[in-house]
Amino acid sequence: MRKSLLFFLVLIVGLTYVGRLFYLQIYDTTYAQLSDNNAIRTVFDYPQRGYIFDRNGQLLLANQPSYDVMVVPRNMKPLDTLEFCALLNLTKEDFISAIERAKRYSPNLPSVVAAQLTKSEFAGLSEKMYKYRGFYIQKRSLRDYQVNHSANVLGYVSEVNDYTIKMNPDYQMGELIGAAGVEKQYEEVLRGQKGIKYIQKDNFNRDIGPYKDGAFDTPAIRGTDITLTIDAKLQEYGESLMVNKRGGIVALDPKNGEILALVAAPNYDPALLVGRQRSKNFTKLYYDTIAKPLFDRVLQGEYPPGSPFKTLTALIALQEQVITPNDYVSCYGGYNYGGVKPLGCHDHQTPLALIGGIAHSCNSYFANAYRKTIDKYPTPQEGIERWRQHLRSFGLGDYLGYDLPAGNKGLIPDAEFYNRFYQYPKYKWYSPATISNAIGQGEVLLTPIQMVHFTSVIANRGYYYTPHIIKNIGGRDSIPEGFTTRQNTTIDPKYFDPVIEGMADVYVYGTASKPYIGIPGIEICGKTGTAENYIKVNGKRMQLTDHSVFISFAPKDNPKIALAVFVENGYWGSRWAGRIAGLMTEKYLRDSISRKDMEQYVLKGSLMSEYEKPYSGKPFKINQ
Repeated sequence: MRKSLLFFLVLIVGLTYVGRLFYLQIYDTTYAQLSDNNAIRTVFDYPQRGYIFDRNGQLLLANQPSYDVMVVPRNMKPLDTLEFCALLNLTKEDFISAIERAKRYSPNLPSVVAAQLTKSEFAGLSEKMYKYRGFYIQKRSLRDYQVNHSANVLGYVSEVNDYTIKMNPDYQMGELIGAAGVEKQYEEVLRGQKGIKYIQKDNFNRDIGPYKDGAFDTPAIRGTDITLTIDAKLQEYGESLMVNKRGGIVALDPKNGEILALVAAPNYDPALLVGRQRSKNFTKLYYDTIAKPLFDRVLQGEYPPGSPFKTLTALIALQEQVITPNDYVSCYGGYNYGGVKPLGCHDHQTPLALIGGIAHSCNSYFANAYRKTIDKYPTPQEGIERWRQHLRSFGLGDYLGYDLPAGNKGLIPDAEFYNRFYQYPKYKWYSPATISNAIGQGEVLLTPIQMVHFTSVIANRGYYYTPHIIKNIGGRDSIPEGFTTRQNTTIDPKYFDPVIEGMADVYVYGTASKPYIGIPGIEICGKTGTAENYIKVNGKRMQLTDHSVFISFAPKDNPKIALAVFVENGYWGSRWAGRIAGLMTEKYLRDSISRKDMEQYVLKGSLMSEYEKPYSGKPFKINQ
């Protein structure tokens, strides 16, 4: 009985295996079999990436046809290498390297030998491809930039690397992926879904048509179009104002956090990173370590904010109830806190209350307010932590959470930072040790987008929406919920009014009144800033001309635009940054410019001589 049972079990298992093998080999035609069949060529049908539009519907980024020469190493036969290289405009060394790379990737999967051929190159090659077994031409699309600006916003695509393929097997060697900017941030939306085509070949390796009339083919699904919050006209205008200057401009709509312009300077034509010259052009941009055109200064540059930070010093002091708007402080050319070098100040009327302190940018006033804030608490550590808590409620000292892949946190120092710096408890420290924070010139570091962010908070009198660059996806109201959620700071709304009045008076009698940089008919609230600038050249620290900083919003009572302008080595705030902020404000609100004199000053102005000073080998003076 046991022997019979064992016999029947073996018989059943055997019949099962025979039946399965018959089904797989005779009856079933699967995708895997098709891929392994030497008579069948698998071709991926790459979809077009989604288009990108600005907030007004202007097309920024589209597609253009391109052709890649692909190879399946396993299917290669001996060929005339020199002839093939001549057709591809490749060196023999580059060709061999491409083949070796393809073999390492996979002998059975297609890899790119020559990418991004033009129509003319494709035409000369296509009729001779039958001679080269294992090679075929893959049609795809390349990005076609419709504008010559916004490179730091739009970003670019590049070929996937081994790491990307390992982390995401859906990509294959030679495929393109968003590598920077919006292209990278919204890769999943823009890329679409690739299709598959099965092409039958004859014994001469020539294509004879779709296998089984395309019954097993799957169509490609085009990427989804997206609309950005960027105003293309404002962006282009901002980039023109920043020619021959370094720094950046960020413009926000305070009411919803939409980014209107994101100008990093110097910039480059985004079309440089498309086509067969992409690698050469990218290398040139990458190795420009002085101008750093690939470094997004508005998102990654961490700078001392300078005097615009005084507005936050005032708000925190008001909230902590250590000052009132009507408290007067005398200034005698600076604030003497017992140090060897007092905190200097420029000439202005004295004494001053809060509004006048902001308008005249009095260092003594804000040093006094800051010190009272810190000294309110039993220890300086507790005071610093409370100060930092307020600033963190503005989103400072951390990533803002915007939808772009580049960025830095800046620095809002905490008590532990100063404990380490001053070796506490071996050495004690007190509020005067951190007094430069009061005027944005201490250890505080902010990115320009963080500067415009806190400016929009002031414009809104205490609340904000996270800055973002996506307006809709696929024509639908589809932005993430986090960008539509209102957030509040720790500062009571009533304390913003005197600060705003002070910022309005900056243009009336304050630091932006002479030379006059206002715009007739537009009530702008602003704050000038001058930040000390140090650099290391060959390991030696040297001081250069100060940075020019300016924050503003307009109109005063119903703000539609908030701005932060940062011009490296730009002297004082009103000289460059203030003028640029005024022009950008009028351009957005009126779509015209009335201050042609100011516009020509900025357009024709250059700071290249300042940037050359530390590398000239000649003695120089700062702020001259």
